[in-house]
Amino acid sequence: MSDPTTSDTPTYWDYLRLPQLLDLQGGLEGDEGALESDELHFIIVHQAYELWFKLAIRELRLARDHLARPMVDEQVVPHVVHHLRRVIEIIRLGVDQFRVMETLTPLDFLDFRDKLIPSSGFQSFQMRELEILLGLEESQRITYGKIQPLNHIKKLAESSPGGAKAWAHISRAREETTLRAALHEWLYRTPIQGSSPGDAGDDAAVRRFLDTYLERGQARRKIQLDRLIEVGAGKPDALRERFEATEAAARTWLMATDVEDTDRVRRIRAAALFIESYRELPLLAWPRLLLDTVVELEEQLVIWRSRHARMVERLIGRRVGTGGSSGVDYLDRTTKYRVFTELWAVRSLLSPREALPTLASREFYGFKES
Repeated sequence: MSDPTTSDTPTYWDYLRLPQLLDLQGGLEGDEGALESDELHFIIVHQAYELWFKLAIRELRLARDHLARPMVDEQVVPHVVHHLRRVIEIIRLGVDQFRVMETLTPLDFLDFRDKLIPSSGFQSFQMRELEILLGLEESQRITYGKIQPLNHIKKLAESSPGGAKAWAHISRAREETTLRAALHEWLYRTPIQGSSPGDAGDDAAVRRFLDTYLERGQARRKIQLDRLIEVGAGKPDALRERFEATEAAARTWLMATDVEDTDRVRRIRAAALFIESYRELPLLAWPRLLLDTVVELEEQLVIWRSRHARMVERLIGRRVGTGGSSGVDYLDRTTKYRVFTELWAVRSLLSPREALPTLASREFYGFKES
């Protein structure tokens, strides 16, 4: 008998392989008829999440591939933004999907919850794959019980029928260029005040830009400090100390004296600051939108993690997780994850337009003489 999926006249169900798809909700028993409706609900909601994760990972790789080119032409950046926006909408949909999950009551869940032990939502290898591709480092991960998170999955994979494929997903992602690495390489090549890496005096040009930015920002914050003291917003010495600490932290971060690869990281941070500061320039319009999109993507992930924690707390309170973790406490701690730290940090350092350094080589960024 011929395969219906290769027919010259395929049906809707052939194209989507609906018979096979709708036969995958049988749970551990492999028999959907043996399940209560609440358990079927639980399975379908989580399978839907995994399908969305699959698409998000595909889109993320496409965005990464565009951005990881040795030279990223201007017309390529909109394609990166397009793929990342699709990931954003998938995650936003996932946040809304928790409302469907919450139609399951605590007692309904308890009727079958013990069947899940020792499985856990943490074992969603696609979510771990997504995090790795974004650029979350293993050292950033919160310990799952007393085990490093990915080692926990690897150990389970060794004794699970589907474990080899699960671990293959994670292993592949760990060997790939991350979106964060591709973004950093792209930022590093950004022209700053008309100067690019490899140009004579490029490092000096970057330093002049940052020094001027810091000096003008310091002058403006001095006005703010004086005003706060004048209106009695706090003790003068305490306010001065706070502003001095802010100034020192800003200089340390922008000059990248807090890391080993100072010259490279300084240029990456300076590029993010430059793009955000002169975002109205024609040449920087799409780069600025790309940075905003990356920040929005991570923001949606933070919202997803927080919403996930609240959904779990609503269902099981502060119980130990089915996989042995601290449950909601563990989930709450993951909301602190940040991958694109430079893009968040630079927002604390931005100055209003009137305080920006004078732009050099205006014509380079798209301005023309009238």
